[in-house]
Amino acid sequence: MSEQTEQTQSGVVIVGAGMAGVQTAVALREQGFTGPVTLLGAEPHQPYDRPPLSKAVLLGKAEDSAFDVDFEALGIGLRLGVEVTGLRAGAREVDTEAGPVPYDVLVLATGARPLTLPGSDGVPGVHLLRTLDDAARLRPVLAAAPAVVVVGAGWIGAEFATAAREAGCAVTVVEAAERVLAGAVPAEVAEPMGRWYAEAGARLLTGARVASVEEGRVQLADGRTLDAGAVVVGIGARPATDWLAGSGVELGPDGSVTADAHLRTSLPGVYAVGDCASFPSARYAERLLVHHWDNALQGPRVVAANVVGGGAAAAYDPVPYFWSEQFGRFVQYAGHHGAADEMVWRGDPAGAAWSVCWLRDGALVAVLAVGRPRDLAQGRRLIEAGAVLTPAALADPDTPLKSAVA
Repeated sequence: MSEQTEQTQSGVVIVGAGMAGVQTAVALREQGFTGPVTLLGAEPHQPYDRPPLSKAVLLGKAEDSAFDVDFEALGIGLRLGVEVTGLRAGAREVDTEAGPVPYDVLVLATGARPLTLPGSDGVPGVHLLRTLDDAARLRPVLAAAPAVVVVGAGWIGAEFATAAREAGCAVTVVEAAERVLAGAVPAEVAEPMGRWYAEAGARLLTGARVASVEEGRVQLADGRTLDAGAVVVGIGARPATDWLAGSGVELGPDGSVTADAHLRTSLPGVYAVGDCASFPSARYAERLLVHHWDNALQGPRVVAANVVGGGAAAAYDPVPYFWSEQFGRFVQYAGHHGAADEMVWRGDPAGAAWSVCWLRDGALVAVLAVGRPRDLAQGRRLIEAGAVLTPAALADPDTPLKSAVA
């Protein structure tokens, strides 16, 4: 029996009004769900897209990034500024500051919360960049072009450093690991990307741990002191699932909701999607937690299909994808290279455009493309197809990826 045939007046309640939550609500209507749909958002703002926050919104090129969705026309009940505090599965209710909200089907789409720097809470001049309010606070800071210290040389740290340099700020990036993008890409791939900082006029300090932060100053563990008109922390994020403690929803060691292949949780009638949920990938034979925009776009279609029902349960097993704009370069990544046994370069990493491909048993499993969007587009399709490639042809940057199929 489908969730739709079971639904009563409470209908579907979606917790989280970011990309995953909004897209779930829209997909339910697109796929024919006719019952009530309620979207609960903790922030008071009209639901918005996050990627522009580190780019256009931050630099004042756009006021906001609200989704172009007519919630009223779609019959989606939008309740903003409502923080959800708990889940009582027996009563089929979520608790909020405004009182309980009953549900027949519940979708968890609460996203992730940025990690904070220990000892930095309440220190003036220390910022995160996750919400529209964060971007609004940072915009006048960048406009004043102070000396900025960015803590973390991951994707968000690189993007913020790019924006700060564009705004005319002196930028120092502090990374505790010995290289940029530690844990995201292998050292040999990160090495040329680390050179981009100096080329853009940013100072990069790797193997540098922050000992303390006070207004106007960052103290490193090795005794160095950095002047800082502003400090921006980009050291990662954790699924926003603390409110689920004791609810019966199974959580993984990383705090993510442990969803199954159909994005169902351990509780009946409860689904999870986006940054807050991990899922088992048959393609990669491991559980994945994907904190990227495309995951929050694709997963909701599977949730909606399974709520509406009418056929075999839809499984979720995407080729993960994301992009990053940094230091004048467009970086794209598709797949998952964790279990790869061979890596092949395409082009010179000292140049403006190059790619890296990862193979497992000859089959393409991941591709990272810098300024080579065709490699990414073709590579993504080849990964989906499980195509086996010829390494010699693959290594020739003038040979299209699709022509390297064995």
